[in-house]
Amino acid sequence: MFSDEKIIQIDALRVKPGSQLKLADHKTRYVGKALNKKDAEMMLEIGRKHLAEIQDKLYAHNEYSVLIIFQAMDAAGKDGAVKHIMSGFNPLGVKVYSFKAPNAHELDHDYFWRHSVALPARGEIAIHNRSHYENVLVTKVHPEFILKENIPGYESLEDIDQDFWEARYKQIRRFEKNRAQNGTLILKFFLNVSKDEQKKRFLERIDDPSKNWKFSGADLKERGYWDDYQKAYEDAITATSTKYAPWYIIPADNKWFARLAIASIIYRAFNKLDLHYPTVTEAQKADLQKAKVQLLAEEDASKGKKSNRKTTKSKTKKK
Repeated sequence: MFSDEKIIQIDALRVKPGSQLKLADHKTRYVGKALNKKDAEMMLEIGRKHLAEIQDKLYAHNEYSVLIIFQAMDAAGKDGAVKHIMSGFNPLGVKVYSFKAPNAHELDHDYFWRHSVALPARGEIAIHNRSHYENVLVTKVHPEFILKENIPGYESLEDIDQDFWEARYKQIRRFEKNRAQNGTLILKFFLNVSKDEQKKRFLERIDDPSKNWKFSGADLKERGYWDDYQKAYEDAITATSTKYAPWYIIPADNKWFARLAIASIIYRAFNKLDLHYPTVTEAQKADLQKAKVQLLAEEDASKGKKSNRKTTKSKTKKK
C-alpha cells in the first residue's frame, strides 16, 4: 500500500528528460480522493519502517550511496520533510546539510566545492537542503552574485548571458552523471508550493512567537521575485532532469501529502537497487560455527566456575 501507484502516481511527478517544464501545469495541492491526512500519516509511519530496513541493507551492501536534494521557495516545507521522512533512518548513516549563502572561503573555490565535500560515502545517505542548484536559481534571479565568484572573463553583468547559464546546466549534468556512474543514487525534489500558501505560512510564522525565528524581511523581499524564481526553476529543472538524476515536482500545499509522496519515491528508488546483505561463503559459515562453539564453551566454563565457588562456600560454612 505504501508504494501503491494508484495512491501516489510517482511517474506523473517525475520530470521526463527532454520535456519542457511549466510549473503552472503542475498542481500545488493534493486533489485526489484516495487519501486523507490521517491515512497518509499512518502510511508514512509504515513507510519509515520500510525505509529503515532498506537503509540497513544499503549500509551492509556498501556499493551504493544516496544523494537526496530538496529545493523550493521559502516556507515550502523542506525542513519538515527532512524531519518527518528521515526520522526512521539510523542517524549514523545519514548526514543532512543545509546550505546558506557561500562565505568568502567557499567563494574562493568553484561552486561545486562545498557540495562535493558533503557527498555521501558508500553505504551512506546525504540530504542536501538546498544544493548546487542555488547557483542557477538565486544567482539567475540575482546575477550580481556571480561577480563575487571571480570567474575569469566575467567582469560585468553584461558578460552573464544565456550561454553562461547553458554552460552551468551542462556542468551540473556532468557533475551528477559522474556521481551516478560511480554508484550514487540521485533523487531531486522540488516542493511546489503556491504563492497563496506561502503567504499563509509566512503569516503563521509572524503570528506564532515560537515560529518568529523562521521569518525575516529577506523572505518577504525574495517573495517579490516570485515569477523570476518560477522561471529560473523551470529552466534549471528542464535542463537537468535526467535518467540518472531525475527531478520530481511535489505538490507541497498539503504537507502530509508531500511527505508521503517523497517517502514513496525514495522507497521505490531504493528497491530498484536490489540491495542485499553480503553473501557468506561456506568457509565463512564454518568459521562462524567455530566461533559459536568457542563462545558457548566460554559460557559453560563460566557456569562451572560459579558452581565451584558455590560448592567451596558451602563447605566453608559447614566447617
